[in-house]
Amino acid sequence: MFSKWRQIGLITVGIVVGVMISINYSAVAQRSLTPLPVEEMRAFTDVFEAIKRNYVEPVEDKKLFTEAINGMLTGLDPHSAYLDQDAFRELQVGTQGEFGGLGIEVGMEDGFVRVVAPIDDTPAARAGLKPGDLIIKLDDTAVKGMSLNDAVKRMRGKPNSKITLTIARKGEPAPFTVTLVRAVIKIQSVRSKLIEPDYGYVRISQFQEHTGETLVKAIDGLYKQNQKALKGLILDLRNDPGGLLNGAVAVSAAFLPQNSLVVYTDGRTPDAKMKLNASSEFYLRGRSRDDYIQRLPPEVKDVPIVVLVNGGSASASEIVAGALQDHKRATILGTQTFGKGSVQTIMPLGNNTAIKLTTARYYTPNGRSIQAKGITPDFIVEDPFNPSDQSLRVREADLGRHLLNDRDSEKGGAGAKPEAAPQPTESNAQPTPRPKPKPLAPGEIVSKEDFQVNQALNHLKGQPVLAKAP
Repeated sequence: MFSKWRQIGLITVGIVVGVMISINYSAVAQRSLTPLPVEEMRAFTDVFEAIKRNYVEPVEDKKLFTEAINGMLTGLDPHSAYLDQDAFRELQVGTQGEFGGLGIEVGMEDGFVRVVAPIDDTPAARAGLKPGDLIIKLDDTAVKGMSLNDAVKRMRGKPNSKITLTIARKGEPAPFTVTLVRAVIKIQSVRSKLIEPDYGYVRISQFQEHTGETLVKAIDGLYKQNQKALKGLILDLRNDPGGLLNGAVAVSAAFLPQNSLVVYTDGRTPDAKMKLNASSEFYLRGRSRDDYIQRLPPEVKDVPIVVLVNGGSASASEIVAGALQDHKRATILGTQTFGKGSVQTIMPLGNNTAIKLTTARYYTPNGRSIQAKGITPDFIVEDPFNPSDQSLRVREADLGRHLLNDRDSEKGGAGAKPEAAPQPTESNAQPTPRPKPKPLAPGEIVSKEDFQVNQALNHLKGQPVLAKAP
C-alpha cells in the first residue's frame, strides 16, 4: 500500500511539473530550464503521501496542490499570491471600478487580515474601520489559518446581506465587533471641489483604469468653475492604497513636463527593468489613441501643488508623490507613507487562474527606493483625528517577509528610519483629548475642519504651516 501511494505521489508530481513547464514554456523557450531539486521534490512527495494516507479525513488532490501553490507564494513576501478563479475575476472587476462587498483594501499579516485602507463612501468607511485594524473573525469563523483569498470571498457577498467583523485595534483594550451591510461598491476614484476661490482640491481614492481620464475632467471642471487660472491645487492621496501603474503615470503626467521620468523599476528579468515617462505610450491602455492629458488647461503645468499623504498612501500613491517631489513640482505634506515599493505582475495560468508575483522594485526619478521606507513629506503635519503614533500605524516594514530596501542596506536595512523632514512651526497650545471628526454633509468630499487640508492651503498662500492642531 505504501508503495502504491508513493507511485501515485510521484506520478502526480510529475504531471504537475509537466503542466507547470508547459504553461511557462513560452517564457523560458529562449533559456534553459533550471534543474528541478531532486531532494526537495522527494520531500514534497513524502509529505503528499503522508497526508493522503494518514490525515484524519480524505483530502482531494486539487486542494493539496492549491494549498502547496499558496504556500510557495505567500512564503515569499506579503504581496505575492495565488489567484483562483474567483480572486482573479474580482481583481479584474476591481480595477474597472465596481465590485460587490464592503469596500475595504486588505492584506494578510501573521495569519490575520489587516486593513490597508477603507475606500471612500463604502460600508467599511462609514463603519469607521481604520488602516492597521486587524480582522480576527468573520461572523463566527476565526480568520487565523484562513487564506487571504478565502477571507476576501467571505467578505464579498450579495448586496444588503450582513456580516459581522471582529476587530482588534492597537490602543483599544479589547476586540470589538462591527456589523456591516454589503453593497455594490462603485468606486468614484477621483472627486474634486473648488475649496475656495482660486484654490482647487482633488481627491484620488484609488488608481483605476480610467483614473487619469477622470482626473483631467475634474481639473478642467475646476478651472471652468473658477473662471480663471487657479492659484493652487491640493492633491489628496491619503489612504489611497494604490492600484494600476498606468494610472499613477497618467496622474504624474498631468503635472510634469512631457517625457519627464516618473518611475523606474528594476528586477531580475529584462521585462522587469522599465523606465516610465510622462508620455502617452506609458499611460494609454489598449488601442486608445485619445491622449486625454492634452486636454488639460495649459496652466496646470505651472500651478503650485501640495500633495497630501499618510501611512495609508501606498504603491501608486507613493509613485506619484515621489515623482512630483523629485522633480520639485509639488510640496509633500502629511505623514510618512506606507512604503510599498514592489511591483506585482499578474501571470495568468489558464483555467481563469493566475499568480500575483513580485517581480521588481520601484524607484523614484532620483533613484530612491520606496520599498519598506516610503516617501518622507517635505512638511510633517499630523492629522488631529488620527495622530500618527508610529507604534500604532502598520506599514510595509512591519509586515513579515517584506522585501528589504536595497538602497538603504548600508544605513540599517529596511528598518532604517527615514530622514527627518523639515518641521513646521509647532503650536504652543496644551495637549487636549483627541477630537472626533464631524460627519461630512451630503455631497461634501472634504471637511472644512480638515487640519491637513487647511495647512496645505496655508502653504499655498505663503502662510506658516503648523505641525499639530492647537
